[in-house]
Amino acid sequence: MLTVDGLQYSNWSREIFEQMREGGVDAVHATLVYHETTRETLSRMGEWNRRFEEHADLIMPVRQASDIERARQAGKVGIFLGAQNCSPIEDDVDMVEVMRDLGLLIMQLTYNNQSLLACGCYEAEDSGITRFGRQVIREMNRVGMVIDMSHSGERSTLDAIELSSRPVIISHANPASFHPAKRNKSDRVLKAIAECNGLLGFSAYPFHLRNGSDCTLSEYCEMIARTADLMGVEHLGIGTDLCQNQPTSILDWMRNGRWSKEMDYGEGSATNAGWPTPLAWLRDSRDFPNLIEGLRGVGFAEQEVAGIMGRNWVALLERAAAPEQGLNRVA
Repeated sequence: MLTVDGLQYSNWSREIFEQMREGGVDAVHATLVYHETTRETLSRMGEWNRRFEEHADLIMPVRQASDIERARQAGKVGIFLGAQNCSPIEDDVDMVEVMRDLGLLIMQLTYNNQSLLACGCYEAEDSGITRFGRQVIREMNRVGMVIDMSHSGERSTLDAIELSSRPVIISHANPASFHPAKRNKSDRVLKAIAECNGLLGFSAYPFHLRNGSDCTLSEYCEMIARTADLMGVEHLGIGTDLCQNQPTSILDWMRNGRWSKEMDYGEGSATNAGWPTPLAWLRDSRDFPNLIEGLRGVGFAEQEVAGIMGRNWVALLERAAAPEQGLNRVA
């Protein structure tokens, strides 16, 4: 069964790549940056080029949807890169095409805070998509860079869906009806994602789950089943948000970047400031077969399981990540 994880940000190593292959994972959306500038983003891309060279027997880059099947046929894990913020383009709309040409398939418009493009889910007031944001959405549509609203506020998300001519995704979040975390999404947003032919990747990050680290596989898969009734199973995928072997300093960078002198704990707190305890049934990528059995256990048909586990992600990339015909390119 073709398997795609729609979001991971691990401390990448050969061990983790081997775990992906052992768990039957064919492709992973890997976070490239959070708050990094254009120059820093280029260095992160250089690091991935070195990984592709050093671990060429295990991983390969994904620049278009068809590369996922190529990776699968080669017995490798395909890696497609995404940014969890708009910082890689800074204030330059031309950087959208540059980054897409370099292999950035997905970009979030915000990461929790107000950005130059839109408003994050942690702000008290959501002013929606900015003037610059409208231009960037248009350019992302043109070059085939997927718009991700995982960390965005409600109005900004709905605005982006309305403005975009292509499907919009939420790569890693859950329904707020399941657990009322700030990062989880209302039924109104989820319906709009389905209506634009987008996709929701279900998060397995404990702060996004009812009962946190004690959430059971059955509860998780029942959440997916209820969401299928709301959105249609063809709009559902997995986006685990696995962050394996990362030090607390990385969590601090994700939450604080350079914008705060005071410690911001995000979805944690001063008394619960570190990484949450992993789920017993999803410790790492080797546990992906548990998800397949869990989906079968709540009544999904085999074709529906195949869609949720990966085929829906491939279809989304086919319709949202292909550049428009006739793009001018630098030779």
